Amino acid sequence: MIIFLIICLSLIISHQFLKKQVNDRTGINTPNGINSLEKIKLGRIDQWILIRGWNRSNPVLLFLHGGPGAPLFTNARDIGVKAKLEQHFTLVYWEQRATGKSFSLSIPEESMTIEQLVSDASELTQILKDRFKVPKIFLVGRSWGSLIGLLTVKRYPELFYAYIGIGQIVDPLENDRISYRYTIEIAERSGNKKALNDLRNIGEPPFNFKELIIQRKWLTKFYKNMMAEKFNKKPQNHLKKLLSTPEYSLIDIIKMGLDPFFSIKNLWNDKFYKTNLFEQIPQIEIPVFFLAGRYDYFTPSEIVENYYNKLISSKGKHIIWFEKSGHYPELEEPKKFYDIMINKVLREISD
Repeated sequence: MIIFLIICLSLIISHQFLKKQVNDRTGINTPNGINSLEKIKLGRIDQWILIRGWNRSNPVLLFLHGGPGAPLFTNARDIGVKAKLEQHFTLVYWEQRATGKSFSLSIPEESMTIEQLVSDASELTQILKDRFKVPKIFLVGRSWGSLIGLLTVKRYPELFYAYIGIGQIVDPLENDRISYRYTIEIAERSGNKKALNDLRNIGEPPFNFKELIIQRKWLTKFYKNMMAEKFNKKPQNHLKKLLSTPEYSLIDIIKMGLDPFFSIKNLWNDKFYKTNLFEQIPQIEIPVFFLAGRYDYFTPSEIVENYYNKLISSKGKHIIWFEKSGHYPELEEPKKFYDIMINKVLREISD
């Protein structure tokens, strides 16, 4: 009992200390700045957004996270502060229903659909337009969020200046086939018998959520090793990230751990695998920018390149390669990410 209390007390002290460090280092003190954590209702479900920027008159950029179910507030400072986007955009980080601070055991499973998330995204976009009195906003979707993002801008092009896809999902079934075969190849090359046994047991996709977790576990392990060897990239300490995120209380963190695979269980399903943007979105009516990591095998960039070549876009399309990145170019090459977002995306739309 005493050991348990000591552990709890240590966590509380560490949590408060780390949050204060982050707040002191990343505070926004400009006259027209904004740093606001807000609960809103989307599709009749309470959800949370974090809004940060040096000048609330700057263009609004909504960020859609990956996963599904991957907390976003943990990386807000990396995107906004490290990549310096807060100086040029009013950044809105949205943790979708059942993700991060928006997680609740009371969320109906039947509401966890791609269609509902697209509806939530459009509803939030309208709220932001009205809140900041702007005619349109920018939309960034990464990984899982990129699927929601492209489906949203296809349906509501009038709401957006441009769409930026990071680790773009196009064809989920082909995506996971390539990802699975790559993971098998690396396991064979490294002589990892445990990985090979696990991977051969689950077989090729489509995956259920348990099979997906096994494949992604080994891919993540190999990915971290590869990025460390090639580019000296050190993996993040996820617990420290959670504890140092000012927007999370310890109760929030505990709640996230109650059912960490809730979103994947309900969204990575037959309907998801039947999605195919080659067929569903052959044409787009706003400028699109695909940011592709050369070493991305979570959402293999070869599929994105193929889609880019076939996509019809009267307003312009771009694919930008990040040669020292895998699945996280905005975190792995923040200077280049800044350059693309400011000197390409923002400048082109302004012109």
